[in-house]
Amino acid sequence: MTALIELSNISVQFDGRQVLDNVSLSINKGEIITLIGPNGAGKSTLVKVLLGLQKRYSGKISKPKKLKIGYVPQKLKLNEALPLDVSRFLRLAGRFSQQEIQDALTLTGAQHLLANDMHALSGGETQRVLLARALLQRPDVLVLDEPAQGVDVQGQIDLYDLIDTIRRRFHCAVFMVSHDLHLVMAKTDHVICLQHHICCSGAPAAIAQHPKYIALFGETRQETFAFYHHQHDHHHHDLAGQPVKCAGPTCSHQTHGHQKHD
Repeated sequence: MTALIELSNISVQFDGRQVLDNVSLSINKGEIITLIGPNGAGKSTLVKVLLGLQKRYSGKISKPKKLKIGYVPQKLKLNEALPLDVSRFLRLAGRFSQQEIQDALTLTGAQHLLANDMHALSGGETQRVLLARALLQRPDVLVLDEPAQGVDVQGQIDLYDLIDTIRRRFHCAVFMVSHDLHLVMAKTDHVICLQHHICCSGAPAAIAQHPKYIALFGETRQETFAFYHHQHDHHHHDLAGQPVKCAGPTCSHQTHGHQKHD
């Protein structure tokens, strides 16, 4: 794989407290990496270092000068008193034509939200609009900080399916922060478990059984993973978020029930 970003021995201290301790990782083209860890583990600080927002650190970051990074924040803070529809919000992202904005929304299945009030969007709708905003510049690396926060379980599954589709379509790298390995495992290539330092890293199924992961999060039963993997495999949606009928004659995903999409 082609490394787009390499972090080597990144350390960050706040008031003498070690937030990141010699963290090294590579973000490769076409790969989805998920960063997990408990609250206070340094995940947000690592994202800020990656984005160039945290200037005080030791270590080295290697990346091409013209590398384009798209970012979807954990929370969107808007002035409730300021009227703002989706079209205007996306125009604030840069000098993009209305057609480019429409195309980006279509890519994330949010084209019908163009004239909607940003303040009235659901959690899932907001994330799709934020994804569209990040995709406007056709990023080489897409950084997502807790992208499924505030989205219901089925909405999360649909969102991770969408992220996987975007990765495959644009062959970009995805660096995603999540607090829940269960829902992301079917769409993740590599998991990094952080507790100020990298405790363990590897394929999702292997990480779920790693002693250091279990020490932080507890043991996860394999049938739990099997359920979510089945949901990912069979609850297919196209790029616009529309459900696609399962092709397999033995599929039994209907027995799980489908929740209302967010």
